[in-house]
Amino acid sequence: MHTNALIRETSPYLLQHAHNPVNWVAWSESVLQQAKAENKLVIVSVGYSACHWCHVMEHESFEDEKVAEIMNKHFVCIKVDREERPDVDMLYMTAVQLMNGQGGWPLNCFTLPDGRPIYGGTYFRKEQWINILLNLSGLYEENPERVMQYATELTNGLQQAELINTKQYETKQLSREVLTKCLLNWEKRFDNELGGPMKAPKFPLPNNYSFLLKHAHLSHNQKLLKHVDLTLNKMACGGIYDQLGGGFARYSTDVHWKIPHFEKMLYDNAQLVTLYCEAYRLTKNNLYKQIVEETLSFVEREWLSKENGFFSALDADSEGEEGKYYVWQKEELQHLLGKDFELFADFYGVNAIGYWEHDNYVLMRNENVTEILLKHQLKDESLNSIIKKCNTVLLKERKKRVKPGLDDKVLTAWNALMCKAYGEAYLTFKNPAYKIIALKNAEFLRQKMVKSDFSMFRNFKNGKANINAFLDDYAFTIDAFIQTYIISLDENWLNLSKNLCDYVLKNFYNAESGLFFYTDLSNQLILRSTETSDNVIPASNSQMAHNLFKLGKYFNNNDYEEKSVKMLNRFTEEIMNYGSGYSNWASLYSDLLNNYHEVCIVGKDVNEKILELHNHYIPNAIFVVAASGSELDILKQRFVEGKTLIYVCKNKACLLPVSEINEATKQLEIPT
Repeated sequence: MHTNALIRETSPYLLQHAHNPVNWVAWSESVLQQAKAENKLVIVSVGYSACHWCHVMEHESFEDEKVAEIMNKHFVCIKVDREERPDVDMLYMTAVQLMNGQGGWPLNCFTLPDGRPIYGGTYFRKEQWINILLNLSGLYEENPERVMQYATELTNGLQQAELINTKQYETKQLSREVLTKCLLNWEKRFDNELGGPMKAPKFPLPNNYSFLLKHAHLSHNQKLLKHVDLTLNKMACGGIYDQLGGGFARYSTDVHWKIPHFEKMLYDNAQLVTLYCEAYRLTKNNLYKQIVEETLSFVEREWLSKENGFFSALDADSEGEEGKYYVWQKEELQHLLGKDFELFADFYGVNAIGYWEHDNYVLMRNENVTEILLKHQLKDESLNSIIKKCNTVLLKERKKRVKPGLDDKVLTAWNALMCKAYGEAYLTFKNPAYKIIALKNAEFLRQKMVKSDFSMFRNFKNGKANINAFLDDYAFTIDAFIQTYIISLDENWLNLSKNLCDYVLKNFYNAESGLFFYTDLSNQLILRSTETSDNVIPASNSQMAHNLFKLGKYFNNNDYEEKSVKMLNRFTEEIMNYGSGYSNWASLYSDLLNNYHEVCIVGKDVNEKILELHNHYIPNAIFVVAASGSELDILKQRFVEGKTLIYVCKNKACLLPVSEINEATKQLEIPT
């Protein structure tokens, strides 16, 4: 019955609203010009395709013709996919948080025709929504000066928040006390029985555990290592992990990692693959290897596009029910598995442990395998064989169900995270298939997302890229291309990382704060924001600080390293007081504090040596590689014909070269 302007968009989230009776339009400067011409308030409604409550509000309000009539009469209505336009989301989320103290999605913010916010919130029930629409439109008509005052006050608040975010700082000497205080404050919130934080919901937050793993290893803190290991095991065995098909859901709604919010996001799975690779290198826990292999199998099966980009997400819902695709009923399992059901039920908690609601069970892996082996009089090989057979049967059956919706847009930042994950998996498990996918995805990013002037695109859909990139796109791509250089031995990738970094310095750098704006110089929003705190994805500024630090080492560029240290200096207090929100910054602090190495490997067997070295967990080093001569200063005059030599360096001073990995690990002081 209805089609609006969103029908011309490519975002699955926007297309979901293309047949609402609301006259939705996508975000653009011309839309604000339209609002000014018509003197209408603006509704900026932000969500994403896998957002459950976004769907609920759409069904209750945006599909309702009476609601749409009010919206269309009094407002210019803008729909935003937060994943395509995180700059718009970031600005109006901050505004709503200033008003209400909290945010979330769906995000609904009302603005003046010029984009300055006046009121907002998250999910509203239909009657609430109608009241807000009528009250705000009436107020704007009858008392526009009062509305203008709201906008002025709120915009001032946004400017103050940005000033606080980029506050001045005092340069301080590096001190171990910073990380000691960080851990003392953080440990108070550890759940040492079930892993993760002592609260629900529980988000995986992989960067937190990557830092904690690094710190535990470098400080020989066995108690901390035990907590990280506990958390990774609980997540791997919990309902947050798809025990049949691989891959992690976004978060657990409870403290047991049991009932997930069932949406699967590319960025979560990318970072978790990298984390489990790191943890495997340290612990050699075969469960971690299994998690990586199954998750990457899921990613390749469900998200790898024909152009070698990765899609963004799978919805939480199917057939209008959250989790319907993933849960099972006992009678169904008994029918499908026959005599193997009892063993399967013990292995995956088809009992009080895995029971959810409405006779549905979420599969949770039993950690006490010894108990299962004794009860069923089985050996490991037989147990694994039967469980594998059961999983195959159930996966085949699950394919008959209606699948959750796929968000098939390809985002640069998230692809870069997964590109790095495949590279990490190759280095950790030596599977050449992982290297092939990593290199193909890197090539996709280079060909489709990087322009000739080293500016980038944010998204790719239907063969076309059409949104300018943001800071996180550059930050994670730089990091991914450094990784690509290591696995390919091709210095062009390292040089491309540097070119992208220089573009960011020219177009995003704020010389006054020493940090980077989230948007480039072409941005037309009312405020250029700065992203500094680490969340489910590390802050783009913390990742740029890591990039500058590493590229400073690779290219002997003191300016890069100095900028990195200045950026880090701003967040010393935050690291100490709120480590879980600044863990990527804390990781860089650890690098600067803990004998950071440059490991140079030069010669014909460089690939074999780099793989052998990655049998070890070495979190405090960059790897510099070349099969022959190199233009890099750090590798000059190091190539010796017929040999493969390893140079372990620190602070621009190198130990004598060695040819065997065990000799290099001694120089690196890696425990054997």
